[in-house]
Amino acid sequence: MGTRVAVAGASGYAGGELLRLLAGHPDLEIAAVAAGSSTGKPITSVHPNLTGHPRFDGRNFDATSADTLRDAELIFMALPHGESATLADQLPNAKIIDLSADFRLGDEEAWHQFYGQDVRYAGRWAYGLPELPGAKEKIRAARTVAAPGCYATTSILALAPLLAAGLVEPTDIVIVAASGTTGAGRSPRVDLLASEVMGSMSAYKVGGAHRHTPEIEQALSEVHSLSFERSRPSPGPVTLSFTPTLAPMPRGILATATARLAPGVAESADVNRRLRDAFAAAYEGGPFVHLLPAGQWPVTGAVAGSNGAHVQVAADLHAGRAIVVATTDNLGKGAAGQAVQIANLMLGLPEAAGLTTHGVAP
Repeated sequence: MGTRVAVAGASGYAGGELLRLLAGHPDLEIAAVAAGSSTGKPITSVHPNLTGHPRFDGRNFDATSADTLRDAELIFMALPHGESATLADQLPNAKIIDLSADFRLGDEEAWHQFYGQDVRYAGRWAYGLPELPGAKEKIRAARTVAAPGCYATTSILALAPLLAAGLVEPTDIVIVAASGTTGAGRSPRVDLLASEVMGSMSAYKVGGAHRHTPEIEQALSEVHSLSFERSRPSPGPVTLSFTPTLAPMPRGILATATARLAPGVAESADVNRRLRDAFAAAYEGGPFVHLLPAGQWPVTGAVAGSNGAHVQVAADLHAGRAIVVATTDNLGKGAAGQAVQIANLMLGLPEAAGLTTHGVAP
């Protein structure tokens, strides 16, 4: 018998991926499987890929309530923004991993700017990106953890090593990222119909309007501050331009991030080695984030179905910028896989238990 875990919001894409991963986890036992509008429906009618598992066959989704969830030793919340905070209030002693944005931001003003003045600000929990400096220790010690967003995870992994090493300027960063359609959730929308998406790409939330912008800036600002000694003035916050695009694929994120090289870095004879060394130092020995061999660039299909992330970096000396390309599965390392990685750390289990870094190809 493993640790009993529950999933709230289990009928969505991220919730379904959580169920798939939990079904194969050696140390976790699935307790409540809760949903909102799908309450009472057979689990396998919404997630037919789960057919054949004894916890799912012939079982229906539970109602999403504190009473349904409170017997679990750890709860995953894959709920719409604004709903997790209300439910968490009713579970004051529970161990919770929240996949929504409710507890990611430390700036209340930024929260209301991007999520609405009428949406309650609930504060900030420990931030669940284990590859950030010092993050694993904070996650292990936490009772509640906010899992990062999918765009945020990919973008932060792309830039954190360079900012931590002081190799790029913090105020001239540009990120353009493409996401699969599952990143928009499961609710039906005309612009997500197959006939609208197939053979086409489109940008959206242009002009700094995407909700992941303050989350990315917050995490990168905290990383950048580590490159400064206490005796030196505190650096200013990271500012960036983030443009998301919708790609004609069901899952995956490809982020291209560029940042101006710090003074003196571009003139170094070994600038590309310095950039690669920063990534090697940041991610060496970790199970999931991999710096590819020089000249090999990330592709989304290589990490599909996994908790892996691939990164590559090069210097564009003509423009004086570092170019980083990173890819993740938005339902894996960008959501459910990362949540399981967080749970493993919180429960004292092997970090990679129930997870793989290898994608499904072709």
